[in-house]
Amino acid sequence: MKLKDIQGVFHKELDAIYEKEEIDSFFFILIEAYFSITRIQLALQPDYKVDSYEVILDALQLLKKERPIQYILGDMEFYGLHFKVNNHVLIPRPETEELVDWVISKQGKARSNEVSILDIGTGSGCIAISLAKNLPEAKVYALDVSKEAIRVARQNAELNNVTIEFIEADILNMSTFDSDFKSLKFDIIVSNPPYVREQEKAFMKPNVVNNEPHLALFVKDENPLQFYKAITQFALNSLKDKGLLFFEINEYLGNDMIRLFKNSSFNNIELKQDIFKKDRMIKGEKTNE
Repeated sequence: MKLKDIQGVFHKELDAIYEKEEIDSFFFILIEAYFSITRIQLALQPDYKVDSYEVILDALQLLKKERPIQYILGDMEFYGLHFKVNNHVLIPRPETEELVDWVISKQGKARSNEVSILDIGTGSGCIAISLAKNLPEAKVYALDVSKEAIRVARQNAELNNVTIEFIEADILNMSTFDSDFKSLKFDIIVSNPPYVREQEKAFMKPNVVNNEPHLALFVKDENPLQFYKAITQFALNSLKDKGLLFFEINEYLGNDMIRLFKNSSFNNIELKQDIFKKDRMIKGEKTNE
């Protein structure tokens, strides 16, 4: 069957669900993954045929059910590295790459010194692993409440040849912390915690709401800063003097996060926008008075 004919089937089956450009993007991603044929190669060989095409038609059926393409393929690229993903972990976003880049740029001045970094709510491990890969002098720890997520993150650490110390614990429940973890002190704590309010669920795409883990996405409308408050309090006890706390945040809660940092006596606070000009990241410095 010609790949161009399969592309036509994709549009016939999916045009009512997705934008045409998005369908083409799905198609070209899949033919490169399954048949090692790039978009340019197909343009040069428009009559290219494949004999075993069932796999791409199976993927088409999953796309009809609005299954994210990252989960269909089981892996994706983040910050130049490859990560395994499944429905136990969030699909890493470009905004989180910006957070990683910010941490690396802030730490760059101290690259010659060993630093300790904790990633809270690690999920796939994308933040912790990207930091470990780009800050080889760092000792990196990664915490998550989900055993399944930690299993995925361990696989990704091995895949990317980095050493991460994984901790299964609930940041909202200190009784889940073991004594060794409680005694650790960190130079940097970073987190992309759940921050989507339940009221915002109605504006999200079904492929996100129906597939990605709600545990890692949503917070109650009446307590949207639940995780930020818990992590900030933890950071007051577990950051070294001059230690840095980084968050990815809900774009609508930038001012609330500034107040939280100020009320918690963090200094040198920076609120940073992402490439879409949305308040997306915040940093504060712990200073012992």
